[in-house]
Amino acid sequence: MLISCLILVLSLIFAVPGLASEPDQPLNRPEWIRENWNLTFSDDFDGDSIDYTKWVHPPEWQRGEGFWNDDDAFVDGEGNLIIRTRKDGDKYYTGALATREYTNAPERTFSQTFGYYEMRAKLPANLVGFHVAFWLMPDRIDEEILGTGEDWTEIDIFEAPFRRETIFHTLHWDGYEGDHKSYHKQLFVPDLFEGFHTFALEWNEDEYIFYVDDEETWRTSAGGVSKAPSHMIISAEAKNWGGNINNNTKLPQNFIVDYVRVYQDPNR
Repeated sequence: MLISCLILVLSLIFAVPGLASEPDQPLNRPEWIRENWNLTFSDDFDGDSIDYTKWVHPPEWQRGEGFWNDDDAFVDGEGNLIIRTRKDGDKYYTGALATREYTNAPERTFSQTFGYYEMRAKLPANLVGFHVAFWLMPDRIDEEILGTGEDWTEIDIFEAPFRRETIFHTLHWDGYEGDHKSYHKQLFVPDLFEGFHTFALEWNEDEYIFYVDDEETWRTSAGGVSKAPSHMIISAEAKNWGGNINNNTKLPQNFIVDYVRVYQDPNR
């Protein structure tokens, strides 16, 4: 009788679609994704120079109170990307890298729609008058305002603007003028400035799921989930969001990135 019941239970398990055919998903979903999804982009920043088959420097535009500068994004020869914020004379300079060329004929080194995006990094502790970020921008920004983020959304995986242990996950859509809309989650992260942390996004057809150190921190579909191919940007910007940069006496400051990895669901 016992054997017959066991056979019946096993037959039911294997008869239910998806119950036994899908690998078990542990509570730590980021770990499961790393093991089961396809790695589509990876940079550990080894060697003595930036891999320009993967990254480009955005133009040296003015950004808030300072300027993006090519010299302030570099590798340190120890497996890290350095995004530096510094003062030179009376001007402020910060570094940035992107996976898309910003010219009249843009050349994409990497872009993707949906997936899992992850960075491991150590944040600068003295964030006064500048912030650091890991974010996604659509490859194409349509001028027409459609009233939804489905056509394109800027996805800020994280921004850190304060000396206190706080980050933001933020979405921007409907352009950057009068129709602009945004939604964000402000998050306290204990020991934010102690050592390295991982910051990640799972972007799928239904929602955005944000993670810090493999723990889910925010889940939303605000604005309607973007369906636009998007590229990555790593940056620091001198803006008086978390204080006046003129009061920062501890420059230069370094945003240290250990790696960036992107995965794609193999079932897509």
